[in-house]
Amino acid sequence: MASDPKTLSQSGLLSAEANQAAALAAYGGVLTVDLDAIIANWRKLEKTAVPAECSAVIKADAYGCGAAEVARALSKAGCKTFFVATIEEARKVRAAVPEPTIYVLGGYFQNTGEHYAKINCRPVIGDLNELAEWDVFCRRTGWNGGAAIHIDTGMNRLGLTLTEAQAIIPRINAGDHGITLVMSHLVSAEQLNSPVNARQLAAFRSIASEFAGVPAALANSSGIFLGAPFQFDLVRPGAALYGVNPTPEADNPMQQVVDLKARIVQTRSIERGETVGYGGTWTARRPTKLAIIAVGYADGYFRAASSNDGTRGAEVIVAGKRCPVAGRISMDLIAIDITDLPPNAARRGHMVTLLGEGITVDELAHHFGTIGYEVLTSLGHRYARIYKGGNAEEPLVKPAAVTAAEPPSAPPPIEQPPPGLPG
Repeated sequence: MASDPKTLSQSGLLSAEANQAAALAAYGGVLTVDLDAIIANWRKLEKTAVPAECSAVIKADAYGCGAAEVARALSKAGCKTFFVATIEEARKVRAAVPEPTIYVLGGYFQNTGEHYAKINCRPVIGDLNELAEWDVFCRRTGWNGGAAIHIDTGMNRLGLTLTEAQAIIPRINAGDHGITLVMSHLVSAEQLNSPVNARQLAAFRSIASEFAGVPAALANSSGIFLGAPFQFDLVRPGAALYGVNPTPEADNPMQQVVDLKARIVQTRSIERGETVGYGGTWTARRPTKLAIIAVGYADGYFRAASSNDGTRGAEVIVAGKRCPVAGRISMDLIAIDITDLPPNAARRGHMVTLLGEGITVDELAHHFGTIGYEVLTSLGHRYARIYKGGNAEEPLVKPAAVTAAEPPSAPPPIEQPPPGLPG
């Protein structure tokens, strides 16, 4: 029976290695996050963007890698600004790092002001109603924690229009406005020659220059590599920190961060002509040996990576050799064709590699029919997690959290917006 690794290590009954093995035995897969690789990626991006400040986007649990762990590692490395999507994400990050600036990309709503103030984080305001509501809260409470203004330059998703942004310039230039950042978001930064990039740059440069004394931010991960004109005062890398290629038209300049392994639960032999998996879509063309591994689409390994008689699916590394998926990926299990391996090279209990050893997030995304962002954020909660490097303070082995988050405190009374924006 697996035991709490901290309890075992305190007892002195098992070595560290045996303790780790005991802890991992309860899981079908092991997800290892290399915090040193994340730090190295952040430093490379920081160097590329000098003299702009390099922040870090750690929304969606740091793209599945663990927001608290990543925030602590990057804060120690010198990162001073983080971006998350929601107040609840900000609350968890603030518990891990008390000092850095935290921006919440999801914006400001009535009744949320005290939540922002309580954990000292800043809303990214992208609508005139939000701005009015935020002003009400600040006037009522005297809070001056700051906020960002998001201006839409072509994404047509969030943000003030250029006309709306122009209308609030007198208010900004009047002083005592509490705006600490003006930002926009690139549509096609990963496409070096997209004409949209130039149009957005021109629009943003023009409007940002009118926000006197307010730092500006435009570049995401890929935008950093578009060059100095796109970098302004602050850059906001996200996916590149976690190993996704920000320059898909060239080699990936980032280090791989995530290693994913799964346990073989059974090996079996089938005859030529037998089928494997749901629907019998994959047929053995020779006497075949299979390894069945304890990961499936419930763990974020997409069914789209299945193989059939006409299409080759994804591959995994077994005993140092690439072996193809055989048949449909199911909820909890994947069949792998290991016929070409030496006898006894793969046995029950051995671990195989789904990410790592040359299999990149972007390669897996290709087989999944999606992008690396979705691969990382889809990694499930049934893996044991190992954090290495970055002076990690967490236990070496721990499961991903599955319990419901503690609900936020009761909201303050409804804030009534004024008839119009203050001048």
